[in-house]
Amino acid sequence: MAERRVGTISRGIRCPIIRQGDDLSKIVTDSVIEAAEAEGFSLRDRDVIAMTESIVARSQGNYCSVQDIADDVKAKLGGETVGVIFPILSRNRFAICLRGIAKGCKKIVLMLSYPSDEVGNCLVSLDKIDEAGVNPYSDVLSLEKYRELFGENKHEFTGVDYVAYYGDLIREMGCEVEIIFANQAKAILDYTKNVINCDIHTRARTKRILLAAGAERVFGLDEIMNAPVNGSGCNEKYGLLGSNKATEDQVKLFPRECKDLVLKVQQNILERTGKHVEVMVYGDGAFKDPQGKIWELADPVVSPAFTDGLIGTPNELKLKYLADNEFAGLSGEDLKKAISDSIKAKDANLVGKMASEGTTPRQLTDLIGSLCDLTSGSGDKGTPVVLVQGYFDNYTN
Repeated sequence: MAERRVGTISRGIRCPIIRQGDDLSKIVTDSVIEAAEAEGFSLRDRDVIAMTESIVARSQGNYCSVQDIADDVKAKLGGETVGVIFPILSRNRFAICLRGIAKGCKKIVLMLSYPSDEVGNCLVSLDKIDEAGVNPYSDVLSLEKYRELFGENKHEFTGVDYVAYYGDLIREMGCEVEIIFANQAKAILDYTKNVINCDIHTRARTKRILLAAGAERVFGLDEIMNAPVNGSGCNEKYGLLGSNKATEDQVKLFPRECKDLVLKVQQNILERTGKHVEVMVYGDGAFKDPQGKIWELADPVVSPAFTDGLIGTPNELKLKYLADNEFAGLSGEDLKKAISDSIKAKDANLVGKMASEGTTPRQLTDLIGSLCDLTSGSGDKGTPVVLVQGYFDNYTN
């Protein structure tokens, strides 16, 4: 058998536009098999088929409206003055949610973290903060003080001044607004004891701090729309986290339980090709933009569902370490054989071993999900399914 000359391959798979009620397991299976036939490649054991969370949520019909959010917020927080703290700065991710929250309150005290939000969208540069002599860890700024020190700051990529945009949006819903800037969660309690904490990855800590400091009602975004309202969709585990703007009046929620979907696709492929593939659903990958400093992960997790073969982290040797150290005196075929033998004999767990240093033990689903997110893009490529081949290969395959 000839030696394989290619390692990992990531292919975007074109699919029809998915609508509510579509049989996604059939569409994904058909699309992958048809792509293989059209492009002249074949499926192998341990290939990974990944589908974006958006087509899963769309097929589930998992949507809610501004009014649904308003009704849920009013029922949970009482409809008077509510602190809305640590939201991310995003028209797609948060603006429609904020419209719903504002519609369910008389007044919002909007508390923004600075100099940037949780995922790196910048409100004001660190250099300007230093110049102004402000300590972002302790100082609470009013809107007036923020404007006096820093003026108007438009987002580098979107051209939006999010401070003005969010303020206007709240007022448009008939709700009063006061805007402050602070990084200590408990700063909000000087204004109101009813709080929605909108942070994603730090939400449990924020809620713990607020309750310990005397907050009366605290709900994370994961606890708003965590059950149907007026017959809407919902997400039992993540609520509004991971939602995206669908229309000016509606958000698409993160997909509900979908382990059965990934297992069905895996089963379909086995029945039709005899190959045992792994399958996952992916949202945002986790990578940081070097220019804008935004790190992509606005979803609560990279992958809400995956088959069991994707549990865990890679277990890899660093080839350049072996080449430069243990086999520094070898070259050509001798070096190739020595490295191949090391890989075949490697321990089942390399944690802490020098030969695996620098191989970053991230979750397989986070690594593969990031690869898929970059492959499918967020625009008009039309490839909401990604086929990753050779990911589990190594130098010896």
